[in-house]
Amino acid sequence: MDSNVAELDKWMDSMPEDIKNSYQRMKRMAGVLTTEPEPEVGQTLKEVIWKKNKSKLYRYQSSLKKTNKIPILMIYALINKPYILDLTPGNSLIEYLTNQGHDVYLLDWGTPGYEDRHMKLDDFILDYIPKAVKKVLHTSNADEISLFGYCMGGTMTSIFAALHPELPIRNLVFMTSPFDFSTTGLYENILDKRHFNLDKLVDTLGNIPHNMIDTGNKMLNPIANVYGPFVSLADRADNEEFVENWMLMQKWLNDGIPFPGEAFRQWIREFYHENKLINDELYIRGQKVELSNIKGNVLNISGSRDIIARPEQVKPLLDKISSKNKTFHLLETGHVSVVVGRKAINETYPLIDGWLKENSK
Repeated sequence: MDSNVAELDKWMDSMPEDIKNSYQRMKRMAGVLTTEPEPEVGQTLKEVIWKKNKSKLYRYQSSLKKTNKIPILMIYALINKPYILDLTPGNSLIEYLTNQGHDVYLLDWGTPGYEDRHMKLDDFILDYIPKAVKKVLHTSNADEISLFGYCMGGTMTSIFAALHPELPIRNLVFMTSPFDFSTTGLYENILDKRHFNLDKLVDTLGNIPHNMIDTGNKMLNPIANVYGPFVSLADRADNEEFVENWMLMQKWLNDGIPFPGEAFRQWIREFYHENKLINDELYIRGQKVELSNIKGNVLNISGSRDIIARPEQVKPLLDKISSKNKTFHLLETGHVSVVVGRKAINETYPLIDGWLKENSK
């Protein structure tokens, strides 16, 4: 086999330059897809300071002094893994904030097993987040806390904050988090109750496999999402920076976790089907959720090209909360490019850092 490749390489050397370049790109692409080792992710130094079931609470370390007195607790979605917030050195929101002197914590939900299929949003919001907040405040010896929620994690964070107005929540940063589900784009078709049998799905599977959720997300733009990445790799396989970032993103996208069944049933029915949160109709373990109870400083970030949490789903939060200091910021990004890539590094990271510093004095 090696001799055949060597012969082909030798023959290609006699070809015109554009053909040689195309061959080298295809050869590089084949290596990326078959033999290249997976890239390392989540490399910012951290320690586990608390555990519950599969979940872990991380505190991130830095050789630099922690100069900002109010700690940040990051809360991610129940979909995918949270290392998208710490993808790789130089392309990591967590690394950036840590290096800017923030005391950063992350609540990692872990990977649910079949035994977790009965867990509801109520359990995560009322049994996990409060204990994580308490642990962060104790560990950092702080009187107040900043909460950061990304994607569904922001929606869950808003519910938690609304149910706990007595807690010392100074700042809340929401990043591409949906709050109003009256319009959800193509999800309206995918999740149409006439065709989408939610109860049968959950009752049959228990937990919802990651591949099923991933396929649903890809169907929002199937050509671009399914074939687009490989077309881009074929076209730019001679660009090592692009290849490195491509491999990182593909690792994260394919490294999903199952969605606890009862939480999924609740998420689809009470949010996508019935839009209870924004209309003050949501109850969590018997407690009514009223977003008007949120009074802390709020930075609400949306991506103009986001088709998962569309800007019209994100922005309405500001009309419901009681915060005097509240800002909606629209970035020219998508749902993931808001947190990784050049746009994120140059715009999202400084925006969050600057806003937190200004509102933590």
